[in-house]
Amino acid sequence: MTARIERVITSGTFSLDGGSWDVENNVWLIGDDDEVLVVDAAHNPESIIKAVGDRRLAALVCTHGHNDHINAVGGIRDYLDTQVWLNSADTMLWQAMYDDRPDHDLVDGTTFEIAGTTIRAIHTPGHSPGSTSLYAEDLNAVFTGDTLFQGGPGATGRSYSDKPTILDSIRTKLLTLPPDTVVHTGHGDTTTIAAETGNIH
Repeated sequence: MTARIERVITSGTFSLDGGSWDVENNVWLIGDDDEVLVVDAAHNPESIIKAVGDRRLAALVCTHGHNDHINAVGGIRDYLDTQVWLNSADTMLWQAMYDDRPDHDLVDGTTFEIAGTTIRAIHTPGHSPGSTSLYAEDLNAVFTGDTLFQGGPGATGRSYSDKPTILDSIRTKLLTLPPDTVVHTGHGDTTTIAAETGNIH
């Protein structure tokens, strides 16, 4: 069975620095009919659990610790037996929502083997200190969270973010991927590495 990519769109609130914004998030599922990995469990655990179905949930992987990317983790863990991965540089964001810690540190080079496909973590800080992208070469896909969107880099105007850092991450770690790599973002539409090359200044 060949691995495939599925998207669930969920809606909720992003909160940081005393402000709150209504947002729609992309939740990505990578796997086959037997097992699946979930990227960024956002807002609605029920819809994500439904999308997982009777498959084995191999891991919940968080591209970063902002609440709108992790706020369904607790509900999913209460229902399904799984492990949570987050770069430890975002622990302070995680602990604004949860009293515990993630099960594993998502470091640069961490790999997951799902449905015959290797997914490799690429540390891409800037939107947050621990922001991490996930590259699935076999699927010609990269999951960038809020680091790279259609139209350019993610926001850096809030706590723990830095524009020069995110631009360096994108230039040195994402734009070096094959140009036809599909970019699966944390919000909004997909794009490609080639399409975004001209949007990074």
